[in-house]
Amino acid sequence: MLSLTFSFLFVGFLALTVALRFWLSARHIRHVLAHRHAVPAEFAEKIPLEAHQKAADYTVAKTKLGLVMLLVNTALLVGFTLLGGLQWLSTTLFQFAGPGMAYQISLLVAFAVISGVVDLPFDYYKQFVLEQKFGFNKMTLRLFFTDLVKGTLLGAAIGLPLIWVVLTLMEKSGDLWWLYAWLVWSGFQLLMLVLYPTVIAPLFNKFVPLTDDSLRARIENLMTRVGFASKGLYVMDGSKRSAHGNAYFSGFGAAKRIVFFDTLLSRLAPQEIEAVLAHELGHFKLKHIVKRIIMMFALSLAFLALLGYLKTQVWFYTGLGVDPLLLGSNDAMALILFALALPVFTFVFSPLTSITSRKHEFEADAFAAKYTDAHDLVSALVKMYEDNASTLTPDPLHSKFYDSHPPASVRIGKLLAAHAH
Repeated sequence: MLSLTFSFLFVGFLALTVALRFWLSARHIRHVLAHRHAVPAEFAEKIPLEAHQKAADYTVAKTKLGLVMLLVNTALLVGFTLLGGLQWLSTTLFQFAGPGMAYQISLLVAFAVISGVVDLPFDYYKQFVLEQKFGFNKMTLRLFFTDLVKGTLLGAAIGLPLIWVVLTLMEKSGDLWWLYAWLVWSGFQLLMLVLYPTVIAPLFNKFVPLTDDSLRARIENLMTRVGFASKGLYVMDGSKRSAHGNAYFSGFGAAKRIVFFDTLLSRLAPQEIEAVLAHELGHFKLKHIVKRIIMMFALSLAFLALLGYLKTQVWFYTGLGVDPLLLGSNDAMALILFALALPVFTFVFSPLTSITSRKHEFEADAFAAKYTDAHDLVSALVKMYEDNASTLTPDPLHSKFYDSHPPASVRIGKLLAAHAH
């Protein structure tokens, strides 16, 4: 009875999530196209109509691709669960590997491979059709597949030992396994923050120290005023993959470094680069990064505790199309089912995470306006919106669900209003 109830709940939430996402996307497409004919008044002098219309068309194309991916992924989800795909996969692998760790890891790997193979045509289409059409793709076919192979090998080298540790804890450390797994996961996340900028990122991109002496002096002066110590200023060859530009912080503790895409440096004036960096420094100085990590750790603890309970409930498996008694204890299956079901039940809460993220963006903007000229940040943002073909007229409700940053008009309006005071 419980399993049937859970099946109905799962189907209900899945239908709600898919319908909601379709409705939000349809609203977004309508809203963007309705405002395609004219640049919003506050940007009329800064952004040409042609660039505004390119952003509208790019946004609509990406949103439509997202809907096709949603349909395919929903079909895959139902196929894996209620239609018995995972049960079949599990039984097949069990016949080859028998009970034990090899079977459980092979189940997780097979699941990851199938999901990756389904995503691959979309990744290819996005890069070589959609991004190509709008002039953003700089990637060669060879680089695309090199990245794929490197990413897969790296994922296996890092992921397989981690999975082995978690599965061992699930099997051998009793009812509180989820707490020990959380400690391992948290330690792993912190280790990645340290290793990513120095070990992992250089496998995919070249990072060279910033050589522009006047820009370096300007940035170092800003860092001194703000009170920030960095392990270095680097330029990344983002242009070998894409024409999109960005700047970001990476690392943690002593390994902090500031990275600029070469595409960004080629487009922004020195004072605009300084303003963008001041915004990023704002995130750091206002403890946004630490708050985000704490929130991530708290949520992962809550979800692992929930998994600790669900793993022992027969209805959780049978409600999602798997017979847990057929093959004995199966912790790998619990992990897969939890990963598949969780987004179905949590999508409706998406705006809650966006609220915090947007609040942080406004705070970082205000911080940047304190240490640099607000007009420099505004002109940098306008250039970045234009260069990245980011729509200036997103549907407000769609934006609340999906966007970690406030819409351009709201963000820039707030910056200019604060500056006027």
